[in-house]
Amino acid sequence: MIPQVIRQTARKRAWSELAFLVAVSLTAPVKVCAQTAPLDWQAQVRSYSQAQNWTAALQLLDSVLRSQPRDEDARAWRGRVLLWSGDVKNAEAEFRELTASSPNDPDMWQGLAGAYERQQEWGDALDAIDHAVELDGHRADLHAERGRILAALNRKTDAKGEFQAALATDPTSAEAKAGMASLASPPRQELRVGTDNDLFNFTSSYQGEWTSLTSSWSRHWTTSVAGDFYQRGGPNAGKFVGSATLKTERFGGITAGGAAGHDNGIIPRSEAFFGFDRGWRISEDRELRGVEATYEQHWYWYSTARVETFTGGALVYLPRDWTWSIDATGARNSFPGLPVGWQPSGMSRLNFPLAHRGERALSGNAFFAVGSEDFALVEQIGSFASQTYGGGFRFQINGREDVTGYASFQQRTQDRTDTGFGFSYGIHF
Repeated sequence: MIPQVIRQTARKRAWSELAFLVAVSLTAPVKVCAQTAPLDWQAQVRSYSQAQNWTAALQLLDSVLRSQPRDEDARAWRGRVLLWSGDVKNAEAEFRELTASSPNDPDMWQGLAGAYERQQEWGDALDAIDHAVELDGHRADLHAERGRILAALNRKTDAKGEFQAALATDPTSAEAKAGMASLASPPRQELRVGTDNDLFNFTSSYQGEWTSLTSSWSRHWTTSVAGDFYQRGGPNAGKFVGSATLKTERFGGITAGGAAGHDNGIIPRSEAFFGFDRGWRISEDRELRGVEATYEQHWYWYSTARVETFTGGALVYLPRDWTWSIDATGARNSFPGLPVGWQPSGMSRLNFPLAHRGERALSGNAFFAVGSEDFALVEQIGSFASQTYGGGFRFQINGREDVTGYASFQQRTQDRTDTGFGFSYGIHF
């Protein structure tokens, strides 16, 4: 699994860099350069950077530096643009030279610290930001950045002191406020309630309600309990599901659990499952940030059938918080008096962010599946082929509440269809 602290740090770093860009936009002095560059080149570089046109920004800065090779403002801007564009190594080299030529400029040390942060070289980042704070101990942005680095090093008490120092200097500092909030103990419980609906064109529809409680007891142990209830006209069914997950740095996550309840010919009488996942972080600055491999084996015991599934998959972490997953399943069906049969299925899903403002965030997903990929209901087993199209959303209301929704359409052989949709609400505490 990709470590949560790395993802959170990278996300916070992106926001802090944007805040730094705006601050520099308001405070950086404007210099008159040679005829080879615009008079207000800094404004133009800011404009290019805000549009993420890194090539144009670097070309303009190179033009300035050809006429004014000792212009340290232009070199500092070049280091920042390299950093924002993802060329971290060259940004580091630029700021190394600048700290050597201007050792008393805290902005140069802050830029070098930023380059180290992007590479998760926290010890070097702390050394660099320490130089910046020693040179100017009254800047809130420097204290806030030092707090973020200390938090990444798990020195929470020291990090809290830096965020407090930043707020003492600037009570409106958004970076310091966000840093203080990040040090608060994260929620350990998630209570979620939801509803699912399946509308078939060949039989009566299903309605279902469920509630679940997921608890993180420690860094290694997580448990989940849930109750699922189904209605189909008159008959009702329900089951209890429980599982436990052990997370280790060496082997990843290992999950085992089961389910039992009153089936009423609608759902499995009992279930058992286990699985594991293992993640590898590659780089925050590459197109492929990381990969997570998953495997699950699941047994379903119906009143008249038995199904065993084997699912393997991969989750790929992409830039800008996009993810793509693909899963392949082999299902072994066993019916009384019939030979054992195998049914393949697969699913691919793309998750992507849509909007973000403060604690509120909206993300979406789209998926496509083939085969009999859902065995939760008795109508989802048997010898049929299908194609399923769907999508969903997740709306983060605040730091402790979210709403999710989905809709899907499944086209089966024999002109049978299944239209599904559902919603859920989660609260974290």
